[in-house]
Amino acid sequence: MSLRHTGSGVFGLLVLWQAGVTLADPPRYILPSPSQVLAAFVRQGDFLFRNSLVTLAEIVVGLVCGTLIGMLAALAAAAFPRLGRLLWPLILVLQALPVFVLAPILVLWFGFGIGSKAVMATIIIFFPVASAFADGLRRTEPAILDAVALTRATHWQTLRYVRLPLALPGLISGLRVAAPLAPIGAVVGEWVGASAGLGFVMVQANARMQTDTVFAAMAVLALLTLLLRLAVDRLTARLTPWAPETEHSSRIVSRRNKS
Repeated sequence: MSLRHTGSGVFGLLVLWQAGVTLADPPRYILPSPSQVLAAFVRQGDFLFRNSLVTLAEIVVGLVCGTLIGMLAALAAAAFPRLGRLLWPLILVLQALPVFVLAPILVLWFGFGIGSKAVMATIIIFFPVASAFADGLRRTEPAILDAVALTRATHWQTLRYVRLPLALPGLISGLRVAAPLAPIGAVVGEWVGASAGLGFVMVQANARMQTDTVFAAMAVLALLTLLLRLAVDRLTARLTPWAPETEHSSRIVSRRNKS
């Protein structure tokens, strides 16, 4: 993800937004202008910051737990194929359930605190991580497995030293898909029932028709999502230095061709 391209896209969106509001002149409670949203952010900066910390904690806990559980599920399915044949149909059934349906139940089970929101984020993170990692473990090249079989490596050694490292790019793809989804779980849980967090701020401001505050909270949430995705990109780049990004690889190739 390029920060320069992201910044250019956001700037273009803000220009179009301001132009549309200037031309259409809608009521403030329907669509505030970017300047009005900025004013709401400045006016309630401390309030938004405190609630963003609550949402960020829910997101981080959900991301860590969802990633670990997803990795364990994929490894268990690869290590024990019979268990995998029983496990994946159950996972697919759970994945088919809308998270909006689960949110009230989770709030009822885990309360209005961070627990229910972290569980919601964990569920959303779990599926893409588990699916991508399991797919990477399944798609090991047969030629590589045949070569490893000549060394008389055991099933566990093959899984640990061959299949697991080769499946890390798949895991990284799952993490990059899951990272922007983590805030959805936290905010949906806060919409259903919470006493703090950005979702709580949105619900309360929307009830008072303070649309500028709603947009300010959305902007903070978008910033948290971008920073989370950037952190995941930096972390995963260190995990698989042998699998660089396509853009980075093309630059290296072009430099070599010039030399």
